[in-house]
Order: sequence, then structure tokens, then C-alpha cells
Amino acid sequence: SENCPYDYIRIYDGKDESASVIGTFCGMGKFPYSIIGTSQDLFVEFVSSPAGPLLNTGFHFNVGNWPGHVEAPGSKVGTCDWLLTAETLKKSGDTEGIFLSVAHWYPPHTSCTYLMQGFPGQVVRLYFPSFRINRIESPIQPWTGDCGESLTLYDAPRPDDARIIKTFCDTFSRPMEKHDFVSTGNAMFVRFESKTGSYSGSSLYYWAHYDFFNNTRFGEPVPGTACDEIIASWKQRAGRLRSPLNTLVYKQASPGEDVHCLYRFVTDKRIYARVILTILSVNFKEHPYTSVTCQNCYEDRADKLIIWEPYPGGKSPNITAPGVSTTPLPLHLAVQRSLGSCLCAKHANAVSRARPYRVVSSGESLNLQLIVDNAHAAASYFKNPSPLFEARYEFVHGPLCGPAVLAAASDGEIVYPHLEALGYMEPPKRIQCIWDLEIEEKRDIWLHFESIKFASRHCEDGNIQIYLPGRLDPYLSVCGDNVTETEKLPILSAGELGFESLDDPLVIEKEKTRSIRIVFIGSASPARAAFKIAWTGLYHLPKNSDGTLMTSRLTDGETKSPDSGHGCDFICPGEALCIPARLICNGVVNCPNVTSGDRKFWTAEEKRAREAYSEDSLRRLGYLDLLGGLPLGQLHDEAPELCARARSIGGNDWTAPALGAGLAIAIGVCALGAAWRLCCRKRSPDEESLDY
Repeated sequence: SENCPYDYIRIYDGKDESASVIGTFCGMGKFPYSIIGTSQDLFVEFVSSPAGPLLNTGFHFNVGNWPGHVEAPGSKVGTCDWLLTAETLKKSGDTEGIFLSVAHWYPPHTSCTYLMQGFPGQVVRLYFPSFRINRIESPIQPWTGDCGESLTLYDAPRPDDARIIKTFCDTFSRPMEKHDFVSTGNAMFVRFESKTGSYSGSSLYYWAHYDFFNNTRFGEPVPGTACDEIIASWKQRAGRLRSPLNTLVYKQASPGEDVHCLYRFVTDKRIYARVILTILSVNFKEHPYTSVTCQNCYEDRADKLIIWEPYPGGKSPNITAPGVSTTPLPLHLAVQRSLGSCLCAKHANAVSRARPYRVVSSGESLNLQLIVDNAHAAASYFKNPSPLFEARYEFVHGPLCGPAVLAAASDGEIVYPHLEALGYMEPPKRIQCIWDLEIEEKRDIWLHFESIKFASRHCEDGNIQIYLPGRLDPYLSVCGDNVTETEKLPILSAGELGFESLDDPLVIEKEKTRSIRIVFIGSASPARAAFKIAWTGLYHLPKNSDGTLMTSRLTDGETKSPDSGHGCDFICPGEALCIPARLICNGVVNCPNVTSGDRKFWTAEEKRAREAYSEDSLRRLGYLDLLGGLPLGQLHDEAPELCARARSIGGNDWTAPALGAGLAIAIGVCALGAAWRLCCRKRSPDEESLDY
């Protein structure tokens, strides 16, 4: 009214003159194109001077209505500050909330804020289905600089300039419609600021939608990735996981790129040496646009789960031999070498909680990768609460178990507990050990328990299970109530230990490797369970091309192989099986069924061939002349008669080393005496020293 000393009109934002004054106008300066109030009422006051209108013509205006503000499911604080929470949105029954730009008048230096607050573990998404940026048409206060009005998004629960997601200005910004702005935490703060004020609403016209997503992780998130996680044994020994709870990942992949989520399970053999991953369910949807049947899980463009070991063969990424590469094996090489397993939609019925799919790593790391075709990822899985897969994991085989993978050898043993580990770790309450005994080609294996002790007859205190290659069910299960079954274990033939061509689609190449798996589950206290399992690899007697036994060994100059009798030096009684010479009288019974020498039926010709072969072998080893005519068919590798002569043979071999050791000791004594005499000889009077 200072600039309007005569006639003017004054507009109030309400029903009467007690409401806020929007402005006073008398024709001086620029008149606003329109004025929009904050409610359904505007009060207009006309004041005339005593002189009358004179040359002026008065005023004229039109009155209309304008869509009101959409009330968001939240609480309003002050004139235009809003608190929009996940709790109030959930109570409203809506999945998304809405707020609009300021569509009414507001004074200069106005600030309107929107705080979107989710539950712990959630993230906030904000997007604009409609967004336009115009010039300021009806400013209350002139502004000649940039950014007279702005809209700023913060990745924080309060305005923090270090965590600005995006700022839109009226002078130079381009609107971003249908673009997802996602917070990293459970809150996002939005602030609208105007330096000019406006009679008719914001120059930034937007319609904003927001919603909340569960971003709970099962491991440690990998920075810079949408859904990769590292699950470490030192964080949690066992747990569950599933496809991402945050379904935003299915619509955020770059154009032309599939959705990839990599779960890395890592441990340290000082804590645990192996990982067990059990897939409980697979629920991939059919492709809505193409008929992909997933005949080849690796090659087809289908949603899939791929499991592989980044360090195949149990190689540790931390400790390796010089010159050995420890670079993690990438997915495409694992696929090319068939070192992993692949599950897709065709396995949905084969994998269930009643019949889960189980993978045991050979080393300290295992990878699980979820791959979803980007062509239908958003359409099929965005805001779909059903998991694409469910799984559980467990880190096993602690230091008490000893080595996890036992390389192929002619003999060996598993001793539990591995007592060396007791010096630097405290035994857990429960333990699970998994040993993989690798098998040499065309070898029979004889497993025998040299000792076994359980604290009770209950399987909770100790259970040993033996699995043959390619078999899903245990070949033998031993608890305290059936320990006697370990006394006479049959020989595992090479045929039983060969590759199994099972029809089960889940038995992958890795599970078909030639290894015997021995599992122990029970109490970790060394006083409650202890056992020793020994094994011997047995050769078959060499045969001629017509199937008859060979009566002489191959010469040293010929190529030696398991078929030719290489390593077949001592014939075990009762069977056409033999062992290498180094296993004779080594303190371990390596020949099975030593008490049943007549078990196998031998023809007269076979007996002669067998005796000839045995005599030839023992003569070559130097045992035959010392046995004094004892029946060779009844001798086992630890027979007292054989071992007594073995010691006499071995005694001669020690003569030269013993003489050498005695001579070395004598020379050492002489040298020591000479040094003593040199240091302790009596000094002459001229060498006497004086005290100062």
C-alpha cells in the first residue's frame, strides 16, 4: 500500500481480513497473471481514495477453481513440511505415496521439505511420472540470477550438501521423468526453495511418487554393485539367503545387460576349510516374450543359478607354491571347463526343501551367481515378493578335522581329532568334517577302521558316513550302536568307484569325480569321539591278453601301468589283489580279509600261475630264500614270519650308514678335545697380565 496511496485492492488468503495478505495491487508495476490461494477461499478488499476514481477505470478479475493439493499419507509439520513414513504408507494400504509441487502462492524465501523415512534396512525410491520446468511467471520478488527456484534431493534424513543426489533449477536443468532416484539408507530428504516467491505456484511442476524397498543383505555388500555380497565365515558360521529382497535390482540393469548378483562364500582354513551350499528352491518364471526352454542351462538366454569354485582343486588364494597362479577363475572359464553347476527353470520341480540340491566346495571359497535376462526382469520380478531361489550355507571342516582333500595315493589314513589343532583353537560344541579321498584309476580300495570310539550309542555324539562317487545316499553310516559293522568292510571294487552315469539331472560333473567322501558329524570334544580310518589301494594281478595270469613281471625297460602289474609286488591271500613293496611290513595291515585265505576259488592252472608270480616277486624283493619254504598263499603283508625276515634284510642296509655315523662321531670328539686344549693351555710368565 506504500506504492498505492490512492485506490487499491488487497487479497487475503482466507475468509476475511485476518488471513495472510497475498498482495496489494493498484495498477503500479507488473500485475500477476493469476493468484492461487492455499485453500478454497480468497478474500478481496477494495479501498478507494477520497478523491474518487478520476481517470482510472477500476478493476476486473475472473474467479475460477484449481485442483487442490493431494494429501500424502503422512504428517504435515508447519506450512509445507511433510514427514512421509513407511509405517503410515503401510497403514494406508497403498504401496506408493504421492506428493505434488507447490501449486499455490507462497512468499519469497519459501522452503518446503519432504522427509521420506523407511523402516531399518529399507531404501527409498523417488521418481517423477510427470515433470516440467518453466520460467518463473508470477514472481513476488524479482530475481536476475540463476536458480531462483530449485528442488534438491538428498541421500540423507536431513539437508546435507555432501550427500546431494540431484538438484533441479528453473534456469538450466532438464526434467527427469520416470527415472528412479534411490537412497542408500532408509531415508531421503527433498527440499524445494524459492528466492522469488510466486503468486501462482512453482515453476518446477512435478508429480512425485515414492515407495520403500527392503534392502536387507545376508552378507557384506560389495560397493559399486547392485546386489553382490561377500559372506565370510568369520562373520557368521551358517545362515540362509535368497534372491534380493530389494526387487529394484531387476529394473536397474544397464540396457542390454542382464541382472547379475554374485554371492561369494569365503573362509580361511584356520577357521573352516570348506563351504556347504544347499539350494532349497528355484522359482524362475517363463519368459513372457520368447519360448526359452533352457535345454542348455549354460548357453540358453534363460534365468539361471550358476555355482562354481573360483579356486578349483581346493587351492588356497592365500598360500600357494611359487609360480602357481591364484587368480580367481572367472565365470566363463568355469563354464567352459564344466567346473560348476547350473540350475534353471527346468530344475524347479527337481529342487525342493524335501529334496534340496547340495554342493560342497573342495576349498575355502565358493561362488553363487544369479543371472536374470534383462528383457523381462522388470516385468517378471519387480515388486514380486516370491524369491527366485532360497538357499542355506554352512562353513565346515575346522582345524580339528585335518586336511580336507586327500590326494590319490596307494595308502593313507584319516585321524580324528587332528590333535595339533588343539593347541591354537577351542573346540566348538558341534563339528562337521568332510574328507574327499581321491582315487587312482583302476584301483580297488579297502577301507578299514583301525580304531573307533564314540561316547554313547546316540548318533548325536558321532556319526560317520561314507559316500561313493556319484551317489546321493551313504554307502555306510556308522554310529555308536553299529560300530561292529566296521570290523569287516568289503573291498570297494574299481567298478563301484567308477564314474556313475546317473539319470539325476542334479548330479553334475564335479560330483562325479572319482573320490570317496567321508563325513563325520558330532561333538567336537576329543574325549567324546575319536577314530582312525586307513585305506589301501589294491592292484589286480596282471593278466595276459587271453585273460590268464602273467607268470612273470614286465621288464624294467617296458612301459609300466596299472594293467601291466606296476606296483603289484605282494599278492594278498584269498584274492587276485596285490600291493606295492613299500607297504610290506609297514605296521599297517594293507591286505584285506587276511583270515580267509581260501575265499576265492582257484583252478589248478590259476594256482600255479599265482604261485609262480608270487615266487618271482618275493625273489626279486629278497624275501623268498629267507622264508624257508613257508606256504606263500597264507602270508599277509604283516605276517610275523615275513616281517622278521624283512627286519633282517633291512638290517644289512644299515651297516654302511652306521659305520659312517660312528666315524663322524669319533672325528667330532677329537676336534672338540683339541679345541679345549688350545683354549685352556697354561700361560707363560711373560703373558701374565697386570691389574690396573
